[in-house]
Amino acid sequence: MLFAWYGHLKNLNSKPWIIAALISWGIALVEYLFQVPANRIGFTQLNLAQLKILQEVITLTVFVPFAVYYMQQPIKLDFLWAALCLMGAVYFIFRS
Repeated sequence: MLFAWYGHLKNLNSKPWIIAALISWGIALVEYLFQVPANRIGFTQLNLAQLKILQEVITLTVFVPFAVYYMQQPIKLDFLWAALCLMGAVYFIFRS
């Protein structure tokens, strides 16, 4: 989803927003075709809160390299703090 949400800011900067939206929706559709079955399978083993926290951890794990390497954003200490907060969330959601 990162590329669908943010990739157009770099690649389609000169195109009208409607073109960027349609391309992003196409990318998102493909990703949703994988995400929906993955959630259904995951829900057989994990509860809803665990699935959500897992999704957030995966998102941050993918977002940081995407932001730094692809979008050429400076790495920030805030990424570390966010990761530590998510580690706490993982602990509390999965401890039972």
